[in-house]
Amino acid sequence: MNLSTTSSLPQLCVSIVLHNSPLPLLLGSLHSLQRCVKAARGDGSLNQVTVFLVDNASDAAYRLSVQSELARWPQSEYFHLQYCPQAGNHGFGAGHNVALAMVNSDFHLILNPDVELAENVLQSGLAAMRQHSDIALLSPRVVGGNGEQEFLCKRYPSVLVLLLRGFAPGFVRRVFQRQLAHYEMRDLCAGDVPVDVPIASGCFMLVRSAALRAVSGFNEDFFLYFEDFDLSLRLASQGRLVFDPAMRIVHHGGYAANKGYRHLQYFIRSGILFFNRHGWRWM
Repeated sequence: MNLSTTSSLPQLCVSIVLHNSPLPLLLGSLHSLQRCVKAARGDGSLNQVTVFLVDNASDAAYRLSVQSELARWPQSEYFHLQYCPQAGNHGFGAGHNVALAMVNSDFHLILNPDVELAENVLQSGLAAMRQHSDIALLSPRVVGGNGEQEFLCKRYPSVLVLLLRGFAPGFVRRVFQRQLAHYEMRDLCAGDVPVDVPIASGCFMLVRSAALRAVSGFNEDFFLYFEDFDLSLRLASQGRLVFDPAMRIVHHGGYAANKGYRHLQYFIRSGILFFNRHGWRWM
């Protein structure tokens, strides 16, 4: 592939926000991402890629570990890692906005540091974006570490389903299984056909950069949780949000209820902010 050919190919930037994030998972994510980029370049889907690692005030020992790993990362003409340590932690969305302010790419990938990507995920996603100019965002099929599908695309939430998912014991959730399945779009997202969705997960969002810029990125009023819900609803003004099961990732994350009291505080506070902004739905 010659220089004139590569210069005409789409540019992709990736933002990953860190805050003492497990280093083995981060390295696994970066290695899988580099394999994806190599495959996409190999079939002429992509030019150079810059990955912004925005560190939201992790502790000093963690920062040294990350910098040490990055210093050993093999040099590449098409895969660039840029470490962006921040003086304070202003939240998940604010961290991604740091990267968004520095780039002028064709496409932007919002990615969690606990995600592994199938090798063809970028090839498949970029091909779909090229074929369908009305798509603003693509969301992949997600499986957990146990291999079971996670239904991370959502319909508009109600207070009831959020309380059930976050706090109800298993036997209560089973009583409301139909409502929870509807919220998680299991009727549509279990299949192998792309479907339009109202809300996508922030663990992996492949977005047209112009659409992100048009809505000014993430709303930084959300410190943690629901910032992806809010962004999804605003991105709908720029085009379709599509769940594409041909794109596959493994997600090693968890729910707010499993992360301690402080995370539950963030979850509740952001949930109230979300409903105040977009409208309350109780049932």
